[in-house]
Amino acid sequence: MSWHGGPLAGFDLETTGTDPLDARIVTAAVVELRAGEPVLGRGWMADPGIRIPEQASAIHGISNERAAAEGRPAREVAEEVAQVLTGYWQRGVPVVAYNAAFDLTLLTAELHRYGLASLSERLDGRPIGPVIDPYTIDRAVDRYRKGKRNLEAVCAEYGVVLDRAHRADADALAAVLVARAIAERHPSVAQLDPGLLHERQVSWYAQWAADFQSFLRRKGSPEAVVDASWPLRELARAAGA
Repeated sequence: MSWHGGPLAGFDLETTGTDPLDARIVTAAVVELRAGEPVLGRGWMADPGIRIPEQASAIHGISNERAAAEGRPAREVAEEVAQVLTGYWQRGVPVVAYNAAFDLTLLTAELHRYGLASLSERLDGRPIGPVIDPYTIDRAVDRYRKGKRNLEAVCAEYGVVLDRAHRADADALAAVLVARAIAERHPSVAQLDPGLLHERQVSWYAQWAADFQSFLRRKGSPEAVVDASWPLRELARAAGA
């Protein structure tokens, strides 16, 4: 059976900002699918310990007041999310995250911030994975399609209904459904086992980063550097990931 017909765990974070090394977790969700149906979900709200910018609150709907009143300490949330994700990997279940390099790097930075064991340390030093990132896969298999590549746009492309966009549980579920839809449209993706698909995404992401960096330099930013590491940014590794 292809990976897209087996168990998958969708993962998403909503955060205080767009830099994964500095932003903090506001909400998190993990949704498990088996045989195409959601069977298990878990969600968290954190008090991030810093002020949530208005721009971020406008996107995910969590105010500073609500996070302070209802959120749990960010250290506890980061610890529990890490335990859940590594539990899936230990059982051989792929974790699906849309733009995984953002969410997993941010989680790694949070673990480091609070002096908690890294994802790799929880796996006895093994690299994390398998990770399935529909964002990276879609860019590789349909490289020249015009239009946006955010989750809403890609859901529309693959016929996935996204209710309550920018809610962690909804986005986590949508990421899994998009991953399944990509595999159904592209047999070359479906036939790869999760470990090999993970390796391919490392290469695909690096190629995209090199191309984008070249584009930025041609367009007037000669010093532009695009991090080519996936599913964790290299700077996060250097900081103790």
